[in-house]
Amino acid sequence: MEALALARKEEQNRELKERILQLKKERNAIILAHYYQRDEIQEVADFRGDSFLLAQKAATTDADVIVFCGVHFMGESAKILAPGKTVIIPDERAGCPMADMVNVDGLKALKAQHPNAKVVAYINTSADVKAETDICCTSANAIKVIESVDAEEIIWVPDKNLGDYVSKFTDKKMILWEGYCNTHDMLTVKDVEEMKAQYPNAQFVVHPECRPEVVAMGDFVGSTTGIIKYCKESDCQEFIVGTEDGTGYQLRLDSPNKKFHFATKYLVCPNMKVNNLKKVVRCLETLSPEIYVPPQVADQARLSLERMLLVK
Repeated sequence: MEALALARKEEQNRELKERILQLKKERNAIILAHYYQRDEIQEVADFRGDSFLLAQKAATTDADVIVFCGVHFMGESAKILAPGKTVIIPDERAGCPMADMVNVDGLKALKAQHPNAKVVAYINTSADVKAETDICCTSANAIKVIESVDAEEIIWVPDKNLGDYVSKFTDKKMILWEGYCNTHDMLTVKDVEEMKAQYPNAQFVVHPECRPEVVAMGDFVGSTTGIIKYCKESDCQEFIVGTEDGTGYQLRLDSPNKKFHFATKYLVCPNMKVNNLKKVVRCLETLSPEIYVPPQVADQARLSLERMLLVK
């Protein structure tokens, strides 16, 4: 029975993928998929990447329609950078709890308390918050962005764990917002110790959105893209992975002969996983749900994203 169900699902997925290819041509659409998406979504994507790479692709694509398989703030970033495009997401419920932890009123109050500080916002924020920001960053370029800012005080939103990691590489005063990623913050020292005991030859690669005491255990610390690149180029054959489990798709694709063990079974972002192939088909057929950002907010937010894209 199980084999039959699997075969049926594979056949259904194949039909859905064919329909997606057909609709992409009809709509002149491209599919952007974050590394945390389900495997079958990453398979149909024109580009897979982290927030930064996908934001760049959105800004430069010739397509009329962008299907953003990620969470809502990523779709907003694409719309802000490509205002003339139709940007759709497979499921509008795909939010980001960390992005929701910072709001405009709270940020304005913090700016008033620290008038000489510049605001650096992690790209994992809403368009409204980006509009109140001097410059955005990703986990890949956060250190470079902070060093590029002409201020000695930085208001950092919203991820305190990433902020703590970045603060170790700058002399600037970092005022950290108290947000965090629910998924990465779940990983504990005990989890990693147990995995290291089980796989003594494995290196521990970890995302800086994890807790500081977990990050301190890493053989390599980096963004999702950084982790993928490191594992591909490393001579090590076995890794304990401290980031969201969707990353496994690209890790296995790049290094089929290496072994990857996720540091806990809970490294799953439920918001990233709400998207599926049926929803991709439906959003291409209906061109909805469409991402909308009010023009005034978009214009302000665009400045913070464009400044980030200029940092080399």
